[in-house]
Amino acid sequence: MFLWFAILVPILVAGVFRSPMIDYRIVAVGAVLPAIEVALGHPFVLHTLVGASILLGVVVAGTQNKRLVRRRLLGLPIGVLFHLVLDGSWTRASLFWWPAFGLGFGDRPVPEVDHSIGVLVGFEILAVVAGAWAWRRFGLADSQNRDLLTRTGQLDRSVLSP
Repeated sequence: MFLWFAILVPILVAGVFRSPMIDYRIVAVGAVLPAIEVALGHPFVLHTLVGASILLGVVVAGTQNKRLVRRRLLGLPIGVLFHLVLDGSWTRASLFWWPAFGLGFGDRPVPEVDHSIGVLVGFEILAVVAGAWAWRRFGLADSQNRDLLTRTGQLDRSVLSP
C-alpha cells in the first residue's frame, strides 16, 4: 500500500488546507514514512501519535529562525498524521496512544499490510483513480501547473479555490 498514501494524502491535505505554500512533495514523503516499519514486521513509533508529535517537535525546534524551511518541512508530520488516519492506526488504541497503554506495540502486523491482498489491491486502484481525478482538479494537464508542482512542490493558488 504505497500509492494509497503517496497519492491520497497530498490530495486530502490540499483539500483540507487549500494552501498554495505547502510543499506537497514533502507531504507525500511524510505520508509514506511510517510504511518503512513494514521492514520491521511490526508497527513502531511512526505509527503512534507520540511519534508524529516528536517529528513535529523536531521540525519546529530544528527550524528556529528559518521560517521558509519550517513551512516546507511541516509537511512531514502532516503527512505522517494523515497516514495514521488512512491506515487505521487510530483504531488500535494500544498502538496509536502508545505508551499510555503499555510499552509494547502489539503483536499485530503493520496496519498497512493487515488486510487481504484484494483489499490492498483495491486501495491502490482507488489511489490511482483519485490521482486521475486530482490531475484534472488541480489542472496538472497545464504544463505551467505541472512544472510548478514538480519544481517547488506547490499548487497554483487558482486551482485550490473551491
